Amino acid sequence: MRLLFIGDICGRPARNSVKKLIPELSKNYRPDLIIANGENLSAGLGVTKKNYDEMIEAGIDLFTSGNHIWDKKEIIPYLDDKKIKIIRPENYPPTVSGRGFEIFEILGQKILILNLLGRVFLNVTLDDPFRIADQIIKKYSDHAIIIDFHAEATSEKYALFKYLDGRVAAIIGTHTHVQTNDPQISESGTGFLSDVGMVGVFDSIIGAKKENIVEAFLKQIPFSLEVPLGETIFNAVLLDVGKDNRTKQIEILNFKNEMIEEGGDSK
Repeated sequence: MRLLFIGDICGRPARNSVKKLIPELSKNYRPDLIIANGENLSAGLGVTKKNYDEMIEAGIDLFTSGNHIWDKKEIIPYLDDKKIKIIRPENYPPTVSGRGFEIFEILGQKILILNLLGRVFLNVTLDDPFRIADQIIKKYSDHAIIIDFHAEATSEKYALFKYLDGRVAAIIGTHTHVQTNDPQISESGTGFLSDVGMVGVFDSIIGAKKENIVEAFLKQIPFSLEVPLGETIFNAVLLDVGKDNRTKQIEILNFKNEMIEEGGDSK
């Protein structure tokens, strides 16, 4: 089974890039499942139903997310709808809208995509992602489990990898929007990548307008995040998972894409 995992998609330029590249990637790599982190889908923060529909139509099967899933309030009522293929981190309180994992059956094999949020350097107070992972693994031990660990600290991501080594198919990090060059497969068959990166404008600061971010560092006052226009980068990772629910191959993908004019703005 082959899975294509696309990094955080940031605004309209990134969505245009995804729409252009997915047909080509599907032809060249033939993934059985395409997932992406979608918490920055709409104007760089949050998700709208319109943009969700646009990306589902483009070929994405499931969106994972993170701490910014709540930034566009209009999506929250949809999160409880099982037909809407968006998951939020499982370690939010159980009373929060949505669900933290999704199960697919592909070629007779059950695959569980689990979303977790880290707690280091993030301004959130959540349940322990290590303990939550234990609970899911215990209940779904016969599934190929792939985790999107949406976390700031590489150390926390790597610690979860070592803790779950041999018990899950793969742990893929998101959130930093910077693709790391550390793909690996442990001797026990657990794949790992610290961060898959993003789909967003190259001449930016992690997908946001560089001038705004620099000014924020200089002045230390609140600012509005804006998505620029321009040439995009497309970061993703390919995972091949065997019938034994272990990763057999992991490959990072990194493409540049010219600016695609569509819609007239970056939101």
